[in-house]
Amino acid sequence: MGMELENGQAQFQDMEGVNFTDSQLVDFIRGFLGSVSLGNTDGYNQLVGVIHHRERLSPDEVALLVTCLKALCGAVSFIDNALHESLLAGIFKMSLWDYGPNVMDALVELITSLAVSSGKYVDSCLDMLVNNFMPPHYYKDLLKKPHGLIRKDEVFSRVHTALKDISDLVPLAPLRLEQIVVNKMQRVFFKESLTSVYVENMLRLEKGSLSEFVGRKILTALVDKLLDLDVEIGWDDILQDDFSKGIFEIELEDDDEITDDINEDFIELPSELSRKSLTGNVIAETLDSLIVLTFEHLESCERDGRLNEVFEILLLSFQRTVLTAYKSKFAQFVIFYACALDPEVCGARFAVTLADMFISCNDPPLTRMSAVSYLASYLSRGKFLSTSLVTTILKRLVDWCLEYGKTQHVDLNPKAHKVFYSGCQAIMYVLCFRMRSILEIPRLKSQLLLMPIGPILTHRLGPLKVCLPSIVEEFLRKANDANLFTPSETFIFNGLLESEYSKTFGGMERLDMFFPFDPCLLKRCDRYLRPYFVYWSMVRPSYDEEEDDDDDEGSSDEDVAEVFPDRIEENLMDGEAMARSYDDREFDLDEFDSALNKMSITPRNSILYRRDSVQMPSRILPSTSPGSLW
Repeated sequence: MGMELENGQAQFQDMEGVNFTDSQLVDFIRGFLGSVSLGNTDGYNQLVGVIHHRERLSPDEVALLVTCLKALCGAVSFIDNALHESLLAGIFKMSLWDYGPNVMDALVELITSLAVSSGKYVDSCLDMLVNNFMPPHYYKDLLKKPHGLIRKDEVFSRVHTALKDISDLVPLAPLRLEQIVVNKMQRVFFKESLTSVYVENMLRLEKGSLSEFVGRKILTALVDKLLDLDVEIGWDDILQDDFSKGIFEIELEDDDEITDDINEDFIELPSELSRKSLTGNVIAETLDSLIVLTFEHLESCERDGRLNEVFEILLLSFQRTVLTAYKSKFAQFVIFYACALDPEVCGARFAVTLADMFISCNDPPLTRMSAVSYLASYLSRGKFLSTSLVTTILKRLVDWCLEYGKTQHVDLNPKAHKVFYSGCQAIMYVLCFRMRSILEIPRLKSQLLLMPIGPILTHRLGPLKVCLPSIVEEFLRKANDANLFTPSETFIFNGLLESEYSKTFGGMERLDMFFPFDPCLLKRCDRYLRPYFVYWSMVRPSYDEEEDDDDDEGSSDEDVAEVFPDRIEENLMDGEAMARSYDDREFDLDEFDSALNKMSITPRNSILYRRDSVQMPSRILPSTSPGSLW
């Protein structure tokens, strides 16, 4: 294929057997571009026609396109955004997905040259490359086939290489890139398969060589998008109102559904929160896929030794958006999974941060109530958390409630003292799940028995009358069975899930009924979370077990491993070994802060984590007479 000048005008012709040097081809293209200002556009129009050609190309047409793109690379300084607008428009509309490797290489080289040649083309070049994060819609089914996956790898490797090259040569490019990626994500039409591909590229940027420049903004934007999708799934989509059952009764096992099929769901699910109700919900399926992608990204961060760095971003994002979102249903499991991958640092930091937020008087009441709701659910459900850590955090809650009660000499008032009631409910909820494991360790059992839980719950503010009846009832049964606490008056709840008092202290947000780490209803996410999760059936007391003597342990580790051996068996063994060794050590907050400093991680007592401004004793021992505490 060749080119020649004819009658002073540039023409494209088939010139078999004629070879031109690269410099000659560049000179021809420069001539085409320069002639436009003189009113001679014939050669330029033919060049534009080659670039704009969108139909299936013959081998000769492919060769011509590659030749033109390569020649343009040497003529970028002759391109004028006003005179050659149609040429630039054609270049920036080209999609790597439509071409083979030769055209892709030539196009990427041209885009990089344009970006480097002039600052006025940087945004357009970056935008064009980011557009290739999303394949054309007709690729949706092809991505499931081998040749489609090969094309995806070919496109993505070239796109990210070009982004890296441009960022190395243009100092402001990373800043512009992160803005383009985030803004374009907001406009992406969320179809599960195509959206997942876009997010896959976002996470590839976050873990790549540009992470230092774009990682924080991209992770934050991703969490925000997960939350946006979460909010789109209204409670009406998944709730089946049935308030005749208690919090613990609604988390049931369905043992008959256990099968060897990996796609079957069998672990206990709340009866009023049904996974079946989300079947066919496009937003839920998209959210499920995106969270799984994020889980896998966190796993790679953990393998690369940068999970703590990523966790810092996730924690700040959680405090800024997820924590204050109205009853977030799924987005919070991202930080839960990060904690599960590194219990001793990330897992402990999350618990301590939530406790600090609850105890601090710097935050508004609703934020503190939300924080303690997350904390109670997290301590109860995190299988990876050491019993020592749970006991230490529990004592901080008890100490705060004790000090608060000392300053109050009034009677029951759910609206005025809702932070206190939320703390009391958190204590009872955690003990419903963790009391048995605490009592099994003599040192921790002694600490629990010394905690002034009785004086707090029998305070004249009446927390046993205000907190959710189902939680109070279950706690009293377990506390009585363990000789931990027995109230002087009898409480009859008649199986009520809630009461007028609990509705009042929960407010319009119903934070009294907010348990953010209840079993996840997203099918794929649940499989990742399962090895790290405590289900009620794992800790339900003996008086409940007697009712189900003939039932299988549907959520036992053995059954989980039998159905999901490839993902879960190794995690379970590692997690159990870690938990045993971790429980043997006492969790000390001062040692934890010191460890964070050594790891160059912001300590929890910095302003970033808003430590308590009110000076309260960190360790409060009960007096000889419990009654003298008030």
